[in-house]
Amino acid sequence: MEETLEKKPMASPPSSPPPAKKPKMSTTTSDTDPEPEFEAETETNQNASSVPAERRRRYKRRKVAIFLGYCGYGYQGMQKNPGAKTIEGDLEEAFFHAGGVPEADRGAPRRYDWARAARTDKGVSAAAQVVSGRFYVDPPGFVDRLNGILPDQIRIYGYKRVTNAFNAKKFCDRRRYIYLLPVFALDPSAHPDREAVMASIGSGNELVKCVECSERGRKIPGLMGPDPVKLNGVASSVECEAGDSDLKSMNDDLIPEDVKQGDNGQSGSVNTEDVKQDDTLKVGEEGTIIEKVESVTAMNTEKSQFSYDDAVKERFNSILKNYEGTHNFHNFTTRTKAEDPSAKRYIISFNANSVVSLDGIDFVKCEVVGQSFMLHQIRKMIGLAVAIMRNCAPESLMEVALRKDVSINVPTAPEVGLFLDECLFSSYNKKWKSSHEEVSMKDYENEAEEFKMKFIYSHIASMEHKEGAVALWLHSLNRRNYPDFNYLETNSKPVGSEETKQECLETAELK
Repeated sequence: MEETLEKKPMASPPSSPPPAKKPKMSTTTSDTDPEPEFEAETETNQNASSVPAERRRRYKRRKVAIFLGYCGYGYQGMQKNPGAKTIEGDLEEAFFHAGGVPEADRGAPRRYDWARAARTDKGVSAAAQVVSGRFYVDPPGFVDRLNGILPDQIRIYGYKRVTNAFNAKKFCDRRRYIYLLPVFALDPSAHPDREAVMASIGSGNELVKCVECSERGRKIPGLMGPDPVKLNGVASSVECEAGDSDLKSMNDDLIPEDVKQGDNGQSGSVNTEDVKQDDTLKVGEEGTIIEKVESVTAMNTEKSQFSYDDAVKERFNSILKNYEGTHNFHNFTTRTKAEDPSAKRYIISFNANSVVSLDGIDFVKCEVVGQSFMLHQIRKMIGLAVAIMRNCAPESLMEVALRKDVSINVPTAPEVGLFLDECLFSSYNKKWKSSHEEVSMKDYENEAEEFKMKFIYSHIASMEHKEGAVALWLHSLNRRNYPDFNYLETNSKPVGSEETKQECLETAELK
């Protein structure tokens, strides 16, 4: 018996196209989200039958990218390290106490897909760091709860919903770092090392020892000239702003009359004409003159007129440009060997085109953009560039440092001036622009700028004023501490010569 099938009429096409799919939205610090979704609790609960269904519901975990900034002072870096105070350690506890992570996952970041876009070193700050994971971001107020728990030097800007496969480390295309370098660091005569001061004695352009920064209680015999003046049998030293000056003329102005006459009342080797009686010197515990004399400061201020002018900018940028491209940076880190494939890094751009003034100190803004960076890599790149600018090392040493077959010791600039400026996710944003919000700092630019000025910039200027972080480091830039500055002199074969190339080929064949 055949059955007859009744044909249903075909539905007419819609009069208008369906609305576009709504992107998965995020939240900013305002936390103005729509009513959150719920799902039934799946965890084992012995008393589940006695608890109403409404109370047994739980918020869903969301895969999000969280934007934050922090000042690295007092922290041993970003990455969690047992027994050390780290940014991640504080973040993990804050996520737990804010309700973003359950008790079972506390201290186990792998359980909630934790990832960071960049791993900053000890003391390094970040104006725009990005981390990702699965968190309970509902109910509204998650960002405020986090900021209420975290210290002031760590600030959460907001978060954005991302795909389930998103990973802040793997999906980050580029990282941009900025190093604020005091302008005086590029002046070869500013804060000279002890070796340079000694070498300048007797020349027509003698350098003045910077007691406050370099020696701190150590005396340099003969600093005041071939016939040093002594106070209580100890060679005296003048604290001053480092710079080019004529010590012979300074001696006449700074040495008190009773010292110049000596024990027998006879005039010493220093000319005693035109002595300024109103200049006073304060002697330290061991006889070292430690108080800055106004007349000396005035002299050095007049003679030291170094500035980041077009000529200095052009030379510094030409040095930094050597880093651009793909190179083997094994000499610019401490844990990676030349043969390791990870030693090869791609630097997209490196320039220093602007100057910012912070608390009376001018800083050059050194901006580097790269795919990724190794431990201490940026600080070592800055360190070698500064050494070349100060004529401590030849510019041709840059090519040597980037060679795979040469191992040399490269100076490391202080960490205080370095901070992560932004993490970029261009490929991800291009692929998912139709369904997800853009992972960028556009929505948090004002907050990040405010945080940067209040905590990062102020800290950098304060450290230079109080501790002279860069000034102290400059005194170590000499060939005594870094013998490899003489590499080209001790190795007679020029870089790129046929003989050198042949040696490289033979070495490769042996390996």
